[in-house]
Parts: sequence; C-alpha cells; structure tokens
Amino acid sequence: MSPTNVIPPPQRVFDGVSALAGEVGRNLGVTPWRRLEQAEVSRFAEATGDRQWIHVDPDRAAAGPFGGTIAHGYYLLALVPALLAEIFEVRGVGAVINTGVTELRFRHPVPVGARFRAGARLDAVETNRRGVADLVLYVEFHLEGRTDPACTALVQQMVRPPVSRPR
Repeated sequence: MSPTNVIPPPQRVFDGVSALAGEVGRNLGVTPWRRLEQAEVSRFAEATGDRQWIHVDPDRAAAGPFGGTIAHGYYLLALVPALLAEIFEVRGVGAVINTGVTELRFRHPVPVGARFRAGARLDAVETNRRGVADLVLYVEFHLEGRTDPACTALVQQMVRPPVSRPR
C-alpha cells in the first residue's frame, strides 16, 4: 500500500474473541480496490534486496513474459496484516500476533497498474485455558476483471488477552 492510500477503519468490529468465534466458516469481508503502483513494488525490492528486473525495470519487463512489471509474491504476503486490519478488528484483546502462513500459493502474477483487493474467511478459532486464541484465516487476493484468485494463503494469528498489571 502506498503512503498516499488512506487506510479505512475496519469493516467489522468484534468485542472479544468469543464474538469472533461465532463467525467460523464465514467470510469476514473484502478490502476496497486499490491500484498496485510501481513505486511500492520498487520500495519492496529495495527493502528486501530482490531487485529482479520483472519487478523493477518497466522497459525490460515490457518485453518480458508478463508484458510489464509485476508485484513480488512476498509483497502481497507482506500486505496481509494491514489488509486484515481493514477487514476486521477484535477489541478488548491484548495483542494480535502473526504466527504463520500455510498453503501459500501465488497463482498468477499481479501486474503493476492492476487493481486488486483481498478477502478473508475465518476458518478456525481455538482458545486455550489461558484465554489465548489461535485464529486461522483463509485470505485471497483478487484482480479486477478476473474471477480466479492471484494469491491464496492460510494465515495464523494468535490473539492474546489483555495484560493486567498490579499497581
């Protein structure tokens, strides 16, 4: 997401993990459409050292296999926490910590200039006796004009209860 994008408030707000648990198996929502800009792809390339020409050289990439520059797959993955925050928020918790990603697939390229959005479905909520919840979310990235997802992932998050400190 470029710094010029305004981050909208979450579409859905849940008061605690117990309220979220009632949504298992349901779609939580989708983000607004956003345009992938070359500047953000180039910043990701600089930050990670992955400066492959298919991502950062528009002139060379125009004659390449995708007809232009494309996003790094891992850039899309890096956007997941911020995009999930646009879709939903769990209030009354201490922290939400990303703990893993499984079944990650980059199904087709996301070209610079394309409009994309992400959607999320809650697949599982398991809470232990200490009140720590593990969430499993199925996340899909879609390009405008295509029905098949560009990227899919199962994302795990740990939701910790608020910490009460003695005074």
